[in-house]
Amino acid sequence: MKKTVTATVIMIFAMATLKGQEGNGTLLKVGDKAPLFTAKTIDGKTVDLTKIKDKVIMLTFFATWCGPCNQELPVLEKNIWNKYRDNDDFILLVLGREHDEKALKDFAAAKGFNLPFAPDPKREVFSKYAEISIPRNVIIGKDGKIAWQGIGYNPEEFREMEEFLAGLLK
Repeated sequence: MKKTVTATVIMIFAMATLKGQEGNGTLLKVGDKAPLFTAKTIDGKTVDLTKIKDKVIMLTFFATWCGPCNQELPVLEKNIWNKYRDNDDFILLVLGREHDEKALKDFAAAKGFNLPFAPDPKREVFSKYAEISIPRNVIIGKDGKIAWQGIGYNPEEFREMEEFLAGLLK
């Protein structure tokens, strides 16, 4: 019973998170089936959503020149990637909107990041989820549906997202 109540509360929070933000370039709603795509990380790993089943997937869309993105990425690495990178039920993909592989490698090296960056030079992946606004986080549940979305970087909202993610990975 407790898990059901917790899941319901989490879902209500997730739905409230984007309330009023659909007009901010968001193309999908919580509960929608996540668009499928394939991406290759800068370390050569392929992430193919058509083949991934029963995993929680977090997508972060960013740009190297984006101030809020640069505030969020160190927190993402410290609080999410370092915590869940070895969790077999979790995949993180940090997509560089309008960046190629070289730009992302240079950015990661300059900033000392160890995140799973993947280029999205023509916004092909981004355009499946949104039209504008970064940073943008999307959490896809094990059922393949969007469980949470957020736009921009706000430390309090990020902590709420961390709690939501922790609940999905219990």
